[in-house]
Amino acid sequence: MKTLRSGLAALSCCLLCAGSATSQSADVGAVSELQAAQVHAATLAAIFSGDETMHYAVSWSGGVKIGDIYLSIRPEKSQPNAYVIAAKVKDYGPLAVFYPVDDAFRCLVGGPMKLPYRYEVEQKEGYGRETTRLTLFDQQARVVRYQKNKEQPQTFALAGQAYNEFASFIITRALAFRVGEEIVVPTFADKKRHEVRVSVIEREKRATVFGDKQTLKVQPKMHFKGLYDKSGDTILWLTDDRCRVPVEIHSKIVVGSLVAELVDYANSACPELKTTSGGRPQETMR
Repeated sequence: MKTLRSGLAALSCCLLCAGSATSQSADVGAVSELQAAQVHAATLAAIFSGDETMHYAVSWSGGVKIGDIYLSIRPEKSQPNAYVIAAKVKDYGPLAVFYPVDDAFRCLVGGPMKLPYRYEVEQKEGYGRETTRLTLFDQQARVVRYQKNKEQPQTFALAGQAYNEFASFIITRALAFRVGEEIVVPTFADKKRHEVRVSVIEREKRATVFGDKQTLKVQPKMHFKGLYDKSGDTILWLTDDRCRVPVEIHSKIVVGSLVAELVDYANSACPELKTTSGGRPQETMR
């Protein structure tokens, strides 16, 4: 049971962190930053249409369901050209009785490259155990301020602009991938800035909630732990189209692996990708 509860938390992190193929600390040498030319503008516009929602069913080793992850991207009304990327992690089945998990994430991003400026985490795991984390990004001043619960805030200097674990997952969808080439997504995790290298392994046809779809197979290798410990590689599949929807994510843990499968999706900017509430493909009129 401990493995399952840790795994559910870990996969939520994988969803929010998936974007690292190989990474290195950016403390020395030249600083790499993600450039606008390395991002598909049409894909970024579709992702941040203002009403995208995703629902993933999480299972252990592809069999026993242990939870659900719900993600949404909405406009942030308090600031122009800003958005809230929100995620909710809920347990399922026996896990909910023995060790309930109810985690919430909110990441506020803005600007043309959708860089984070505020990241909130609220973890409710077990009975009576609650943890809050707040991370503030000052991208211009190259400073990150972090506070856990009521502990003393910590300040970290950045060598350049950086995404956090959450925002890096989203921006990875819009990268202008070429098979065999790497793109650096600078990511702040484990109290430092990492230059994360992202690449596509291959194009692969895969059964999805939208039916059989051509996908891009991306294999991140996280050399930082992030919010939760991991023990192995993560693989994710994105639809090979304008919307680049993550349809499946696999991540190794200490015992077995975790699988997140997209079971429901909605986005008015992607009318060609529709599912019913039950998660079965829905034909689109042409």
